[in-house]
Parts: sequence; structure tokens; C-alpha cells
Amino acid sequence: MRIALTSVCVDDQERALRFYTEVLGFVKKTEVPLGEHRWLTVVSPQDPDGVELLLEPEGHPASTVYKAALVADGIPFTAFAVENVEAEHARLVALGVRFTQEPLAMGPVTTAVLDDTCGNLIQIATMH
Repeated sequence: MRIALTSVCVDDQERALRFYTEVLGFVKKTEVPLGEHRWLTVVSPQDPDGVELLLEPEGHPASTVYKAALVADGIPFTAFAVENVEAEHARLVALGVRFTQEPLAMGPVTTAVLDDTCGNLIQIATMH
């Protein structure tokens, strides 16, 4: 058994696709029209056959409340591994990304938290 797909609820799929590809550097894997929305996934360019991230349209009322509560408490919705948090933070800041937590070393891990522009906080992390 392996994890094949995970999702992040987004308030705008087109904006999410631009942010996750043009800013974060993922690549589009799947796009299937589904009425007013799409089955839209991205993957890491380093692992194009790996875990897909579904940019899921925020449709259920509970998802809106849940996301808002996480953001209000400063809790990331999910986390992505990066080679070097400080370098990735600098690259993303130069692209205009807003961080709610600057790089912070906590023992064997360094993390930072960014706003994905689609209603989520996302953590980036490096294990040392």
C-alpha cells in the first residue's frame, strides 16, 4: 500500500494552479473537466509518478469553516519537504510569497509557513 493522492482545498482552482506551478514549482499532472470545476492535480518535478496533490475546489461548507479555523490558529493544512528551508524561503519571498512563520530551527527540523493565496497555510520543512 502507498499514498497515491492527497488534497488541499482551494477557493480558486485557476489561482491555485498558477501558485502551485509557477511559484512553488510543481507541475500539472492531470486535468479533467467536471462541470464548473476540474479534477486537477500537480506533482513534484523530481517525482512525476509520485504522490499527486489534488487542488480540490472548496465546495462543502465545512471545508470553509475548517480552513478558516486552521488559518486563525496559524496551523498549516499540510507540509512539503524541501532541501533547504532558508534557501526556499528566500526564493519564495523574492517571488512575493507571504510567510506567517519565518524559518525556525527546532532540533532535527527547520520549518517555515507560507500563505498559498487560496485559503491555506502550508509548511515547508527540512530534516537535518
